[in-house]
Amino acid sequence: MPKMKTNRSAAKRFRKTGTGKIRCDKPFHSHILTKKSTKRKRRLRKNDLVPSTLEKHVRMLCPYL
Repeated sequence: MPKMKTNRSAAKRFRKTGTGKIRCDKPFHSHILTKKSTKRKRRLRKNDLVPSTLEKHVRMLCPYL
């Protein structure tokens, strides 16, 4: 049986936590930052957990994650 391929774009966007959940960065923090408030930009710096409804899709894209 051949190895399964990892989707490389997904592998760069997701990481696994110590408990096995999938972590990702929050969107909307790369450009057009002047119109966003300081509070909003500060909240966007933090990581977020992938919702349980999408976790199955991410695991299919990254089988070795």
